[in-house]
Amino acid sequence: MVDQADICVITPTIRNPEFVRGYIENARENNFDTERLYLVLVTEDFNDREAMVEMLDDLGVEGEVFNGSDREAWYEENDISEYSDVVPAASHAETSFGLLFMWAHPQFEYGIFLDDDTQPHEDFDFFGAHLDHLDSKKTVEHVSSDKKWVNVLYQNIDRHDLYPRGYPYSAMDENVETEEKETNEIIASQGLWTNIPDLDAVRILMDGNLEGQAETLTKKEDFTHNFAAEDGNYLTVCSMNLAFKREVIPAFYQFPMDDNEWDIGRFDDIWSGLTLKKAADMLNKSLINGYPLCEHNKAKRSTFGDLNNEVPALELNEHFWEALEEAPDQAEDYFEAYEEMIKAVDNFDFSDYANADFIDFTVKHMKMWLEAIRALQEQREV
Repeated sequence: MVDQADICVITPTIRNPEFVRGYIENARENNFDTERLYLVLVTEDFNDREAMVEMLDDLGVEGEVFNGSDREAWYEENDISEYSDVVPAASHAETSFGLLFMWAHPQFEYGIFLDDDTQPHEDFDFFGAHLDHLDSKKTVEHVSSDKKWVNVLYQNIDRHDLYPRGYPYSAMDENVETEEKETNEIIASQGLWTNIPDLDAVRILMDGNLEGQAETLTKKEDFTHNFAAEDGNYLTVCSMNLAFKREVIPAFYQFPMDDNEWDIGRFDDIWSGLTLKKAADMLNKSLINGYPLCEHNKAKRSTFGDLNNEVPALELNEHFWEALEEAPDQAEDYFEAYEEMIKAVDNFDFSDYANADFIDFTVKHMKMWLEAIRALQEQREV
């Protein structure tokens, strides 16, 4: 591992690993030092691992490819095999493995999540814009609503009338207030997306599409400036275009979707975004949203397939954030913040909602996440 790399770029990919070429090209066109980047490609045993390794060599960037067998070997090498179940199999939430890898290597000060159906928008210095946000403070519009939720697509909603995947139905038709002011220290930067918006299956069906792609598209002009959600307000966080500081990892577990008996999926980054925002509020930190944009070129797939993954947890999603609200308003660090959130979720009464037992499964894995993080940390300190 090269000494210059301080940014761990994490992407789950089974369809299109070649997408990373566009991001490296964008970096070099904008004179961003690619020696700072270390790419972690998380894939499966049925994919051509060697082709991915050759691609990284051809690009002249450092990185590693981890299929299922590689991940099992990594757990064993790092003496955390007992926690391997914390990362679900064959799930987008395998991004959690990238977080474990990043935590095991303290040289990485920053992480970036990318999805393999995206490309950097040509008008932005992708890595430079994200890194400019982190560790800084910015004077931006702060958004709040009477529903305690901020629609990340609010800026031009009169044109498109869109709400993103994970946004509670009960929080729609909100009254929005804005105030220009300085953020706290920014610990995460969420870039948004042109072309195909990130919607849930119900909203895609309402938009009239059966192939997983909304008919209403987003344009660069729909995103006019960066913004932050006010303290005490929640928002959806999508991991397709997201940069963050390493310190948030204890409170940023990507939830255990797909690989569970309830067949629940599609909320891994949504719920992790809620815990990230709650932790940020507890520690007086900020998330910034908007730029740099990426192009979301979602492949066609059955909208009903996504619906089958989402429906079992749609009701839980309406209330998961309410459980987090019961956690204290302050914490000493991200470990304590997450511990308090675990208690709040565990104590919240979900019994009236469909598939409430999934919450017990979730709490178990949240606890396991902190145990795995601490185990890796103790090994570094030996």
